[in-house]
Amino acid sequence: MDFKGKAKAFVRLYSFLAAILPYSLAEWEKLSIFLNFLLPKLPAPKEEDLSRGILEAIDMESYRAEVRSAMSITLADEDGEIDPIPAAGGGRMPEPRLERLSNIIKEFNDRFGSYWTDPEKMGRVIAEELPAEVLEDKAYQNAMKHSDRQNARIEHDKALERVIIKRLADQTELFKQYTDNQDFRKWLTAMIFALTYNGPEANGSFGGKQP
Repeated sequence: MDFKGKAKAFVRLYSFLAAILPYSLAEWEKLSIFLNFLLPKLPAPKEEDLSRGILEAIDMESYRAEVRSAMSITLADEDGEIDPIPAAGGGRMPEPRLERLSNIIKEFNDRFGSYWTDPEKMGRVIAEELPAEVLEDKAYQNAMKHSDRQNARIEHDKALERVIIKRLADQTELFKQYTDNQDFRKWLTAMIFALTYNGPEANGSFGGKQP
């Protein structure tokens, strides 16, 4: 079962890579063809039907609906006041951050929007989802806490690459543009670093220039 799972993973990943990369490896291609023929012949795992006998074991005729209790709620007959809703608090994104994300999406659409089948969706992914996932990277977090800006940038770029590779199966356009389009890669890495870097020299600037 371990071999079958790894074989399926290889076939899926190779089919994506073969479709987007400009080169091919003959040995990998042969292995992919071999595994495609082999996988249907491998035995499937035998799983016990855990639901067997459940319906027979429950005698539904012995159950009936019951009214457990009833309550009457009364309010005091007097004037009252409702406090106003607080002006500050959770539930909304702060205006400066919202405006900044809007500017990022606008710049993305202006510069690279023509490269995508759904630029609006990809703009949200780039401005919101990718920075959040990069910030979860432990190596990048440690670099921000214990190292300088240059080393933090190195760990950030590695973290971003890992995030994009992890999204390969669902967003092949993003992977292809990141690997093939140098202008897009430089803009994306600089922008996300500016959004996520929280070191002593953070200035929040971006726009395609390498810090």
